[in-house]
Amino acid sequence: MLLIALIRTVSSIVFLVLYGVLLGPLFILQAIVSNSVRILYPFCVGGAQIGLRIAGVTPRAEGIENIPPGVCLFVSNHVSNVDPPVIVGRIPGRVALLAKRELFRIPFLGTAMRLGRFIPVRREDPAAARASVRLARKYMKEGISYLIFAEGTRSRDGALGEFKRGSFLLAIETGAPVVPVTILGTRAILPRGAFLIRPGVARVIFHAPVNVSAYTPATRKELAERVRSAIASALPS
Repeated sequence: MLLIALIRTVSSIVFLVLYGVLLGPLFILQAIVSNSVRILYPFCVGGAQIGLRIAGVTPRAEGIENIPPGVCLFVSNHVSNVDPPVIVGRIPGRVALLAKRELFRIPFLGTAMRLGRFIPVRREDPAAARASVRLARKYMKEGISYLIFAEGTRSRDGALGEFKRGSFLLAIETGAPVVPVTILGTRAILPRGAFLIRPGVARVIFHAPVNVSAYTPATRKELAERVRSAIASALPS
């Protein structure tokens, strides 16, 4: 089993590197010239989904009918590095992320992420983190939905941690509904600190959206707790 996991993991990495290096520059150039990621976005998401399949990861989505039309803020638990591509690939339409800044240093990937309005986050710098939230707010008002991991980092033991409340200002100040998302199975597929991706099923559950019109910046803690409870409702006890 370990040998199979190693072969699948290496094959997935080799595919993604070749996919990005050989084809990425063409799609990035097209996005720059056209000032649009209409083609670049499905290219990137599609490549990530193929990489998951090669690694033996089978994503399954539940509750897609709960996703309202228009701009949304998706909030999910976070237990694995495969969470972002699994979730993004299940969301109809375009979505961007607030992601750790180290990812933006990867050639081609970093450029594609910036073109897609992904935003680098420096969690150790509160001022920079607040600036990232302000930039996301600007992009949301321009029509971009975002996926955030409100715990701020991957859970070490799979348990749902406390939510950082600052990111919920995005929804309150833009009026965008919050869609709680529970992801299951990815910790067994690629736990924190591991290299080998083990084959398995990754379930993504979209819960009923939360209308934020009744919340204010002063009551964002209540909004965070409501969203956290929705996510926790689908997690093992």
